[in-house]
Amino acid sequence: MTSLGELAELVQGRVEGDPARVVRGVRSLDTAGPDDLSFLTAAKYREQARTSHAGALLVGKADPELPHDQLVCGDAGWALGEVLRHFHPAPPVTPGVHPTAVVAATAAVDPAASVGPQAVVGEGSRIEAGAVIHAGVVVGARCRVGPGSVIYPRAVLYDDTELGSRVVVHAGAVLGADGFGYAQRGGALVKVPQVGRVVVEDDVEIGANTTIDRATLEETRIGAGSKLDNLVQVGHNVRLGRSCVLCGQSGIAGSTRLGDGVVLAGQAGVGGHLELGDGVQVAAKSAALQSAPAGSKLAGVPAVPLGEWRRQVSWLGRLAELGRRVRRLEKAQERPTATTVVADAETEEDSR
Repeated sequence: MTSLGELAELVQGRVEGDPARVVRGVRSLDTAGPDDLSFLTAAKYREQARTSHAGALLVGKADPELPHDQLVCGDAGWALGEVLRHFHPAPPVTPGVHPTAVVAATAAVDPAASVGPQAVVGEGSRIEAGAVIHAGVVVGARCRVGPGSVIYPRAVLYDDTELGSRVVVHAGAVLGADGFGYAQRGGALVKVPQVGRVVVEDDVEIGANTTIDRATLEETRIGAGSKLDNLVQVGHNVRLGRSCVLCGQSGIAGSTRLGDGVVLAGQAGVGGHLELGDGVQVAAKSAALQSAPAGSKLAGVPAVPLGEWRRQVSWLGRLAELGRRVRRLEKAQERPTATTVVADAETEEDSR
């Protein structure tokens, strides 16, 4: 049990109402009860918040019309995360190597790390302090798993993959598989060896079943603080800047560079050998096939500046009516007018 006042101290906020109110947990607006804290982080849910049975609400700005005690924090999204961590703390790491794990003789596992059942750690790899390797994970040869990093079940790190500190790799992700490189000879495709590696910097999170290919020669690099959703594809030689966001099913073709803070929405794609500057945003289902300067907002297939795309969509909605108008004009041109008929008749009479 925690009081609303204690939660306010946790998130550096304040209480509008009773700071002694006991909060037992966090629930959504429609399921919360009198002992729960719920949250209002988007104005469109205000009416739902007003009728919620929650005992208290986390809000970004005090709202006197809401009949609830309120925990007010200017950064309500961040505060929600802190409150959730308070009520649902991460389980403590149990150091040690499970008896069924296979750890190469030349591998180094820090005594404060945890290696789970049937995990594999290859030759020359290092698992550093506080790292957690869950069941069935395969860490290849010469890999590094940095302090506090967590790899969930059945994820795979191919040889020479490096993870920095506090990296999270979710189940089924594959880091360091061969880049998609082939040459044509005699009508056949011949594989070009991919002998580079993958480097993931600090505080990156990689979603389930996401794949990051090794570079052909040097490295594919994921910048610090970047977040990759499930089912994301990062091709060989790609370099991501810091704090990039790649939403589900987005993909980047080989040798492309993304600056800091780039956002790819769901199912967005970026072609190969391109450069997207800092802060570029690519809308869902769009295909960026040309490089774009910093701050660009792109949409469409092929992707164009957002304002241009909106105009295209606007005109697209008018095409049916424009088509009908063109057909009417064409038919009007095909029908002879009365004046034309008389003129033709006079011409024929004169010729006689």
